[in-house]
Amino acid sequence: MENMEEILSEEGLTEDNLQELKSWLFKENIRLMTATAELDEQREKFEQEKEQFKEEMKNLNKKMSAEQSRIRKDNQLVDERLEIIKDGFQKLDMDRRRLDKEWARLAAEKEFLEERGLYDTYSETSVFFRGVKNPLTLKKRYKDLTKIFHPDNLAGDTEMVQKINREYERLKREYEKCRQA
Repeated sequence: MENMEEILSEEGLTEDNLQELKSWLFKENIRLMTATAELDEQREKFEQEKEQFKEEMKNLNKKMSAEQSRIRKDNQLVDERLEIIKDGFQKLDMDRRRLDKEWARLAAEKEFLEERGLYDTYSETSVFFRGVKNPLTLKKRYKDLTKIFHPDNLAGDTEMVQKINREYERLKREYEKCRQA
C-alpha cells in the first residue's frame, strides 16, 4: 500500500480520483470482455456460415458436374442421331437414283415394245394383281390398292388409280367368263 500512496502523491492523484479510475478501468474491462465475447460469437457464426457455404458450393459443383455430364451425353446422342439421319438421307437418295434409273429403263423398254407393237397395255398394272387367283382376293386387292393410291391420300396418283381400275375390270370380266363357262 505504501507504494500506492507514493504513486498517488507523485502523480498528484487523490483517493477519489483513484476510485474513479478503478471504476472506469473495471467498466472498460467489462466492456472489452463483452466486446470480445461478441466478436468470438460472430467469428463462430461466420465460421459456421463459411462451412455451410462450402457445403453448398460442393453440392452445387456436384450438381453442375452431373448436369454437364448429362449435357455431354445428350450432345453425343444428338450427334449419333444426326449421323443416322444423314445416313438415312444418303440411302434414300441412292434409292431414289436407283428408282429413277429403273423408271428410265422401264420407259425405254416400254417405248421399244410399243414401237414393235409388242407392248401389252395391262403389263404395268398386272403387277398389282399378281398372285390373285379368285374373285374374292381380286376384290380385296382392288380395295387395298384404291385405298393406297386414292388421289386424296399422300401417296395418291390419279393415273395409277385409272390403271388399277382398268386392270380390275379386265380381270373381273375374265373371272366372270370363267365362271359362266
